[in-house]
Amino acid sequence: MVKNKTNSTQKRKDVAMLIVVAAILILINFVGYFLFKRFDLTSEKRYTLSESTKKLLKEIDDVVYVKVYLQGNFNPSFTRLRNETKELLDEYRAYSGDKIEYEFINPLENPNKEEVDNIEKQLFQKGIIPEQIIDRSSQKVSETYIWPGAIVSYRGKESVWQIYKRQVALQNQQEQNINNSIQELEYGLSNSIRKTKTIRKAEVVFLEGHGELDTIYCADFMTALSEYYKVSRVAMNDKLYALKGADAIVIAQPDSVFTDKEKFLIDQFIMHGGKALWLIDPVYVNRDTLNTQGYTLGFKNELNLDDILFKYGVRLNPVLVQDLQCARVPINMGFKKGQPDFQPFPWVYYPLILPVSSHPIVKNLDLIRTEFIGTLDTVFARGIKKTILLQTSKYTKTQATPTRVNVGMIRYQPNEKQYINSFQNFACLLEGSFESVFKNRIPTAFMEDKAFDVMGNSKPTRMIVVADGDIAKNEYQRSTGKVYPVGFDSYMNEQFANRTFLLNCMNYLLDDEGLLQLRSREVKLRLLDKKKIALQPTKWKLINVGLPLLIILLFGLIQFYIRKKKYTN
Repeated sequence: MVKNKTNSTQKRKDVAMLIVVAAILILINFVGYFLFKRFDLTSEKRYTLSESTKKLLKEIDDVVYVKVYLQGNFNPSFTRLRNETKELLDEYRAYSGDKIEYEFINPLENPNKEEVDNIEKQLFQKGIIPEQIIDRSSQKVSETYIWPGAIVSYRGKESVWQIYKRQVALQNQQEQNINNSIQELEYGLSNSIRKTKTIRKAEVVFLEGHGELDTIYCADFMTALSEYYKVSRVAMNDKLYALKGADAIVIAQPDSVFTDKEKFLIDQFIMHGGKALWLIDPVYVNRDTLNTQGYTLGFKNELNLDDILFKYGVRLNPVLVQDLQCARVPINMGFKKGQPDFQPFPWVYYPLILPVSSHPIVKNLDLIRTEFIGTLDTVFARGIKKTILLQTSKYTKTQATPTRVNVGMIRYQPNEKQYINSFQNFACLLEGSFESVFKNRIPTAFMEDKAFDVMGNSKPTRMIVVADGDIAKNEYQRSTGKVYPVGFDSYMNEQFANRTFLLNCMNYLLDDEGLLQLRSREVKLRLLDKKKIALQPTKWKLINVGLPLLIILLFGLIQFYIRKKKYTN
């Protein structure tokens, strides 16, 4: 009788406990419906969205639809990239109030080959770059062709999100490319959404009148900028209000002298808070003479800009750089069967710059292609913060001007002992309140013009100085009229990161660093040691598969023993 009573009491306690637990769970769910909070327990906070992204998602007032083509049977690396992409989209959907909708599509699963070809053609035309995966494991070799990108749609506008980005400098390091792509997932998706919803665009003006890159050789850079900004070209010609309404100016490879009046107009544009991207060749090399005669001379490029740049905190050095980390150019080695025999040779005057800075403008960028570059140094300028963005490689040599440039040297092996001018500064970011080079010496014409507000010190602003103009120059095929992307080497069929670098520069100058800050995020790549796996595959399979099962079995036996002892007593 006592035993039955004890069992009845225990049952009532169990039921009461069950009711309490259920009530607590219901209460938690009820409160959670009104209070939104997500917890990120990873060490690098990989699942925590930045404040700029959260702000962007809150401003969305319609559905953003994302078609992701990263779907199929992948190797583990691309499977991880796909899973990370899905988790990020889930985060975006949560923070946007379910305004982000997505779909994963495998364009190759259609049995109709003609339809597959048509889909692939459309994806390529829209800008998604395909990737061929060659998986070499210890057991077999397999090849897979995928389209690792997405189309983001918002209110009838579309933009491309390239999810996987293979860097030329890391083309044999798939895991590192995957890791870099994962680091840029939030940046890429936020940037794609931003491009579809931008209404008011800042204005970027390319200056003309001093032999700058024209619309043909600057076409790709201008087209890329037009996705973000209103882009135009202005010939100053001493016009007083030529730069009125502009937010930023680009001075791309001028080759003639600026007048003091033109410099004053540029200076005052900056004093009023305008941004500037200077793409200047410190050394002038005549390409036509080099191509026809096989040799030429490099002279200091006289532009009359030394004083204004010096005042802002930078000095351009009229030296010609040679770098063993360089691009290849075709050289005619004779004739075969009546046709010229072109062979690729490294050309030390075309350095390939690999960014190492952690600044968001250049973080994780691939190689940048340059031609006949100079160097720059920072000088004292009160209140100006200077950040070096790009440097040459360790194996660099500088030549003072005037200097001789001879194509014949390409046939000889360079002497590495001469390349001792390591890590020459090539691009610099300047931020702060600049002092006018015309302070206390303002031209009379401007002093008498009451409508022109002359300033001696600038509002807080920014500028970037690059010691090369060719960095923004795209190739142009006259016979077909085809314009290649800036940074594309048509002979070697390689795409360098010039375009991304220039876009990042302008994004940062025009206060879009909220997106660029996303580039500085790091996701740690925790990989298994492939060498150990190859040497002892059975051992590591047992450890990864058998050990967890053994631990669970051991825990179960201990639990069984404890319960048996308790209830036996």
